[in-house]
Amino acid sequence: YARLNARANRLAHALIARGVGPDSRVAVCAERGLNMVTALFGILKAGGAYVPLDPAYPGERLQYILQDADPVLLLADAAGRAALGEPATPQLALEAALPETLSAENPAPRAQASHLAYVIYTSGSTGKPKGAMNEHRGVVNRLVWMQEAYGLTAADTVLQKTPFGFDVSVWEFFWPLMVGAR
Repeated sequence: YARLNARANRLAHALIARGVGPDSRVAVCAERGLNMVTALFGILKAGGAYVPLDPAYPGERLQYILQDADPVLLLADAAGRAALGEPATPQLALEAALPETLSAENPAPRAQASHLAYVIYTSGSTGKPKGAMNEHRGVVNRLVWMQEAYGLTAADTVLQKTPFGFDVSVWEFFWPLMVGAR
């Protein structure tokens, strides 16, 4: 986890330098992989809230979410850029190397319990996607409850099977890392 943490910290410092802070929404359009996970952690470490955009979604849905969420920045890999075309939102390529001059140290905590952690878009009762805003306190409450109820350990392995545009993905990402599991 040390390398993941260092990468996420460098990204967080880059995001902070671009003005990302508490309640800033940052969209992530990327395929499942290390760059996507690094993006989520980097955004949270910068104090921002991530808005997941699955590049497999229809283009119209992606464009609607991007416009509705109004993120300050878009982090995308090659698949994400291909799916989105040329949005007006400022972008940062996830596969681009971050300068080694950026600190690999943890940034000072910026988010409070009441700040947004992520905004996930549901199908919406009207047929239009609707953003569900989730604060840090809710995420932490869920993770603490799961740990108390199920007692995951560093010897356990958790399958990350859920697309990151669904709520279940949140505990699949963060619970194992909370206790050092794989």
